[in-house]
Amino acid sequence: MTRPRNDNFLRALLKEPTEYTPIWLMRQAGRYLPEYCEARKRAGSFLQLCKNPSLACEVTLQPLARYDLDAAILFSDILTVPDAMGLGLYFTEGEGPRFERPLRQEWEIRDLTAPDPYEHLRYVTDGVSEIRRALDNSVPLIGFSGSPYTLACYMIEGASSSDYRHVKTMLYDRPDLMHRILSVTADAVIAYLNAQIESGAQAVMIFDSWGGGLSAAAYPEFSLQYMRRIVSGLIKEKDGERVPSIIFTKGGGLWLESIADSGCDAVGLDWTIDIGEARRRVGHKVALQGNLDPNVLFASPDKIADEAQKVLDSYGSGDTGHVFNLGHGISQFTQPERVTALVEKVHSYSKFLREKT
Repeated sequence: MTRPRNDNFLRALLKEPTEYTPIWLMRQAGRYLPEYCEARKRAGSFLQLCKNPSLACEVTLQPLARYDLDAAILFSDILTVPDAMGLGLYFTEGEGPRFERPLRQEWEIRDLTAPDPYEHLRYVTDGVSEIRRALDNSVPLIGFSGSPYTLACYMIEGASSSDYRHVKTMLYDRPDLMHRILSVTADAVIAYLNAQIESGAQAVMIFDSWGGGLSAAAYPEFSLQYMRRIVSGLIKEKDGERVPSIIFTKGGGLWLESIADSGCDAVGLDWTIDIGEARRRVGHKVALQGNLDPNVLFASPDKIADEAQKVLDSYGSGDTGHVFNLGHGISQFTQPERVTALVEKVHSYSKFLREKT
């Protein structure tokens, strides 16, 4: 299998030279696009949209029809894994995801098992295969999962939380139970990501959205060690090509060096850390992905271009190792044309920087 015709994203992750800095956006298929909202309405609900491979393929490709992006990312949700574990995922309008059966009792935690992705998450693997066919080798496809700690936050709380009281209570009072959840979930994520790779994903990303809420002592024990385990268990090569991995811990700048030592190919950065400083700290060990503040996209096109240029200037010279992205997911309130201004500036200015050196 040859690489996609536009392989700049994969080349950047593998620290190979690129003709410009590639760009994709977290949550690039989402509610800011009217065509997405129309597809979601046709599906009947967000969960039905995720579980319909044809519709998931349609919305995955929508941002690529609008913008000159350098990668597609599977349209799905991080909570498909705990849903497949039997926790009963549902969505309430205006309240976000919830679980009918959060993990609170010791017997429930002891009985927890990792689902077979080809049995319980077949709609995801079918979606990956369909998207790869539809992309027709144009750009790479990214698969993803939530990190064990982030998934555990939802599994224990039963919903999003402002203080993660149930999670932190278990973490400190019954670390044995917490590690049981994290260990089973890590096994589930390994199987899930490998199934995505077997189905056609050409890179994979682990979203550790809530890892930054851990203490300096707790992060290595309860988040990073499980992501390290996942990376070591991933398929590293498919059809003669490397399958790179990205770890993104929101709020993880404190542990940048440790994340870079995890075995992943790239570290995702949020907007709270300067990307040039991050590059100095990790050297050539990993590629870096990031890290524009998503709220910059509320500004004028000229200001968006200025802020994008600052990120590229901060990363510095060289034509390797940087994937431009937002520091977190794009807001549903973003005007679609603002993204056009960002993508055009990243491509044009990064080409200019390469010509200069």
